[in-house]
Amino acid sequence: MRRMVEWIHSDRLVPYEEALAFMEDRVAAIARGEADEAIWLLEHPPLYTAGTSARREDLTDPDRFPVYEPGRGGQYTYHGPGQRVAYVMLDLNKRGRDVRCFVRKLEDWVIAALAEFNVTGEIRDGRVGVWVTRPDRPKNPDGTLREDKIAAIGVKLRRWVSFHGISINVEPDLSHFTGIVPCGIRAHGVTSLVDLGLPVTLDDLDAALRLKFDQIFADGGNSCGNTP
Repeated sequence: MRRMVEWIHSDRLVPYEEALAFMEDRVAAIARGEADEAIWLLEHPPLYTAGTSARREDLTDPDRFPVYEPGRGGQYTYHGPGQRVAYVMLDLNKRGRDVRCFVRKLEDWVIAALAEFNVTGEIRDGRVGVWVTRPDRPKNPDGTLREDKIAAIGVKLRRWVSFHGISINVEPDLSHFTGIVPCGIRAHGVTSLVDLGLPVTLDDLDAALRLKFDQIFADGGNSCGNTP
């Protein structure tokens, strides 16, 4: 029997506390076998979150926006209007208890969705998230091409059910990222689809995410490797 995944979409800005409470309840219900898996697409009002590896010195403007510590992996990140957040509540008991494989699937999912807009997203060893090269920008001091982050990934597991997930920059206010060192990485910047010159909307990205989710997770999420 095909596993059911419920897609939830919120048009309003969802307060972070509300999102956390919903995920806690849904993840518990999934673990008990009382609810379907879910993907929740939403936006938040401007805020910063601190992952379990966050360093206090990377919060450069602590009074700018509310700061939350949700217990997910990673360091500091920003959420706000114009950024698509996808909270991923999947049962890894049925999809293979392999955290590294699961994170790779999420990366592949983001990369495949970006490719729908002719954006080449890439992952880098030692750097969390999805990156794009910027040949249109001045090179780094060592002569290498500049790379900007376009998507963040941070997950948490409880009883092998995932929550939190991914965020992709469509058209957020990029100046809001200056209050933190995103993911603790000082040598590179942040970009968005609109910043890359693409007239992409949140609805456009949502359609790509839904299409590519079925392809990337078609095997139930039990195998890893590079996705064509």
